[in-house]
Amino acid sequence: MKPVLDLTTACLLILCLFITACNNSKNAPPPTPPSGNALYFPPVNNNTWQNISVDSLGWNTSALGDLYTYLESKHTKAFIILKNGKIAAEKYFGSFTADSNWYWASAGKTLTAFLTGIAQDDGLIDIDKPTSTYIGTGWTSGPAEKENLITVKNQLTMTTGLDDDVTNPDCTLPSCLQYKADAGTRWAYHNAAYTLLDAVIESASGMSYNNYFRQKIRDRIGMNGLWIKVPNSNNVYYSTARSMARFGLLMLNKGKWNATAILSDTSYFNSQINTSQNLNLSYGYLTWLNGKGSYMAPGSQLVLPGYLISEAPMDMYAALGKNDQKIYVVPSQQLVVIRMGESAGGFSPALSGFDNELWKRLKMVIGF
Repeated sequence: MKPVLDLTTACLLILCLFITACNNSKNAPPPTPPSGNALYFPPVNNNTWQNISVDSLGWNTSALGDLYTYLESKHTKAFIILKNGKIAAEKYFGSFTADSNWYWASAGKTLTAFLTGIAQDDGLIDIDKPTSTYIGTGWTSGPAEKENLITVKNQLTMTTGLDDDVTNPDCTLPSCLQYKADAGTRWAYHNAAYTLLDAVIESASGMSYNNYFRQKIRDRIGMNGLWIKVPNSNNVYYSTARSMARFGLLMLNKGKWNATAILSDTSYFNSQINTSQNLNLSYGYLTWLNGKGSYMAPGSQLVLPGYLISEAPMDMYAALGKNDQKIYVVPSQQLVVIRMGESAGGFSPALSGFDNELWKRLKMVIGF
């Protein structure tokens, strides 16, 4: 005959089983929470994008409102802040919308530098070789022995030695590309010498610049946009502000879109966002750098003491374009900041007083 449990024993047994189950549950390792610093990447095939609230970040909401008022007064069309890849702030002004396209101006130089790294990664070019290797000799009006000193890296670092003080510094005809100094001995912000990187990539790839860019960057990270040859100017990229933010996010993640390497050569990427020569410490490969102690500005041969943008974080690097087109990338804060619009005041081909004024107000919002 099977033993029969009395009510007290049965209750004690159930209680023991319950406690054991609870203890086992407590001893089980908890699920790993997602990292608060993990980068989010929006999908490539549509324009949805996750947001993160300013309140949840502990940012100053009233200061953000003041920032928007300031931006509107400075003829801004679009403004975006990404935090950990998510949209923390996004504002459009006037008739400009999330679907509107605008020019990057010289902020597109940083795109070109990144694409040049891909072309080298693909084995199509070697940036240490003379530019004439890819576009032929006689592309300048200088002596052949001086022209042959100019490498693709000199184009990336603004050290070709060609004269930027010509009637049209955007002109890429040999007659406009005049010898001034040996390559590598003089830094000068010179659009024409940079623009010929397009021809280098086209010659090496056998593709149009737009097609190579579309295949290697644009379509892989979900950008829109197009490079357009502007009469009497250089090759200019046009896109939405969110496409600009996508490229900024790609830069923040060191050339990877999520886990996919868009630029596999980490050495090249590191060179792009660090000092590239000893003349202008605040310049990488067509990319502006903060926190370097001295800098040179477009159109000047003066070396100025101090940081490029003193109000911004020291580790920030940036793509800066005419009329205050801006991509700021701040690794220490996991930030990407985008500004598109008309000039905030005066004319500047890249760096302007607006940079510091904007970062003063951003500090009030973010509190870094």
